[in-house]
Amino acid sequence: MLTGMSSDPENQIGVGTPDAFQRLWTPHRMAYIQGEGKPSGPGAGDGCPFCSIPARSDEDSLIIARAERVYAVLNLYPYNGGHLLVVPYRHVADYTELTADETAELAEFTKRAMTAVRTAAGAHGFNIGLNQGAVAGAGIAAHLHQHVVPRWGGDANFMPVIGHTKVLPQLLAETRRLLADAWPV
Repeated sequence: MLTGMSSDPENQIGVGTPDAFQRLWTPHRMAYIQGEGKPSGPGAGDGCPFCSIPARSDEDSLIIARAERVYAVLNLYPYNGGHLLVVPYRHVADYTELTADETAELAEFTKRAMTAVRTAAGAHGFNIGLNQGAVAGAGIAAHLHQHVVPRWGGDANFMPVIGHTKVLPQLLAETRRLLADAWPV
């Protein structure tokens, strides 16, 4: 029997039976949970997705904007709609390994990301941060990336608390197009 279901056999809902939205499915998260797309080692040639993303088209890779030393890309497993990452092209794991020029461009792109999200979606605030190392929560610790997570008043609804998931009302390709169009030059 599924959790939260009636103990009355006549009211039980089985697999494949319509359930009036009593179950919430987020199958795309399984790739993240299982570690798909994570590098096999610390080197740039170890399957790092942040090293391979720039070789594809902006639309296919969900890149919003590119600069000389960094690029902005949508997070495949976002905390909120419009959650993006600012990533140096160079494969470095730690913030202290960035050159002065990379640090400056990372900061400038973070500002532009905030401006684009405010323009495209009216974000009220942001969570911005770097998770340094796996113990600090970095999903891909071998390649530095800065999170820019837009926030809106009331965006912490029942879903994260009860369902341990976020509801994103828009496809990532559409979010990418809106943010790319709003990206300041």
